[in-house]
Amino acid sequence: MILKTPLISIVFFLLAALFGAVGQFLYKSGAERAGGTLAGYLLNPRLLGGVVCYVAVMVLFVAAFKKGGALTTLYPIYATTFIFAAVIALWAYGTPIKPVNIGGMALLVAGMYFMGR
Repeated sequence: MILKTPLISIVFFLLAALFGAVGQFLYKSGAERAGGTLAGYLLNPRLLGGVVCYVAVMVLFVAAFKKGGALTTLYPIYATTFIFAAVIALWAYGTPIKPVNIGGMALLVAGMYFMGR
């Protein structure tokens, strides 16, 4: 089988998904520590880190598309953000990953496979 989307584009989107999940974690943890003032939000290192992560996501999107990535193949790969977020939540907050969550993750992966065909 010949890939219509270059492997590097897929790798870029997987990295974007990881950065997206880390950005979500930084937003959540930053919001928990924000003082509720404008300065508390603008000068919060975690919130700023989340913004940096989302800028990285956009840069990786552009790089992946520049390399010839197909939207119908790549965008479903970004859905792995939810998988990475679940793992980060387990690590950072002890949020359990339940069998139903694993089933949902398997459906995401299956959907990515079928979207890429």
